Amino acid sequence: MHRIDLDALSEAELIELHDKIVDRLQFLHQQKTTHALLELAIGERVMFEDNNGQTQAGIVIRRNRKTVTVHGDNARQWNVSPQLLRKEKSVGKLQGGKLVPFPRKG
Repeated sequence: MHRIDLDALSEAELIELHDKIVDRLQFLHQQKTTHALLELAIGERVMFEDNNGQTQAGIVIRRNRKTVTVHGDNARQWNVSPQLLRKEKSVGKLQGGKLVPFPRKG
């Protein structure tokens, strides 16, 4: 790995380096998100931890550009980063392997 002497860089050079680092990190994050999205299918059962640390389970109902919409077993709808989702191992046991209809809004 290359060693960069940050003390030798001017303010403009540091800003340019910062911008390149941020761009690269955003690109890597986008790659991980895209890969995680491709691993999930609509109708698939998933689990995740909510903001309170509680495990939530539900069904993927939509794959968005950066998030996945999950219809929770508690009838709540969540938009979750695909990297935070885990596929549920016991597929079909809770719902009997049947599709569950969702009421349409408005």
